[in-house]
Order: sequence, then C-alpha cells, then structure tokens
Amino acid sequence: MIHESAEVYSDKIGKNSTIWQFVTILQRAKIGDNCNINANVFIENDVEIGNNVTIKCGVQIWDGITIEDDVFIGPNATFTNEIIVSRSKQYPTKFEKTLIQKGASIGANATIIAGNIIGEYSMIGAGSVVTKNIGRNELWIGNPARKIGYVSNEGD
Repeated sequence: MIHESAEVYSDKIGKNSTIWQFVTILQRAKIGDNCNINANVFIENDVEIGNNVTIKCGVQIWDGITIEDDVFIGPNATFTNEIIVSRSKQYPTKFEKTLIQKGASIGANATIIAGNIIGEYSMIGAGSVVTKNIGRNELWIGNPARKIGYVSNEGD
C-alpha cells in the first residue's frame, strides 16, 4: 500500500511494504518486502533497506545508509552522512557509509553519526548520540552513547 499523498519515485519497493502519508522516496532507493515506512519519512537515492524493517515518523535516510533485515528505527531518529559539516552549496566528493545490521533497534530521537556500523541485534536508547561502531547485541545509551550492557536477539 502506498498512500496517495506519498511521493514514491522508486520502482524498487518490495511486496507487502506499506508507505504512509507524506513519505518521499527517491528514484534509486531500494526497499525490501514487508516494510512499514511511517508518515513524514524521507529516503534518498543511495539507500538500501532490507525486509521487515519499520521506520517510524520523522526519519530521514540519507545517501550512503544501508539498513539490513528486521531493523526498527524509532520516531525522529537522525542519521548523518558527513563527518565534518559542510558549508551551504559545498558538497563532499563522497558521503560516508553507515550500516545498520540485522535486527538492530534504534530508539526515538537517537542520532547516528555517519561512518559507523550498528551491530546485529544491538539496541540504541532513545536520545542517544552514536559516535562509534556498536557491536553485536550491545546496549548503548547517552550522549555520547556508551555501552551499558547486552541484549538478547529477542530484546531482553
């Protein structure tokens, strides 16, 4: 289902994926099967999203971001694709790559700085600022985010 107010320019949307109101998806973006893309989400061109991914309201997925299967991204989570902020109309020669691995969960209002890997089944607490790679099944919170423990694949 693609809501009538969504602007979807990509023909690479998987089966049974739902695109809600006021979503914009650019032409080269790839979205897997059974995804739920909530209202007011923007997805740029050089983006790959796996199967069974949920992206809550107010998230922007910029060029260079890959999201693997079974990932949850909470409302208003923020991603960057540059390490150093550029000036207006001065574009980098390349954007940093960010990888969100299978089963990871990112809480509301978390910020993921470009160039990092969020490990499989890891969990990032709401409002956290991630400035480094996160390992498999790790639980990180705070600003800057720090590891406080581990979570199971089921989130315990």
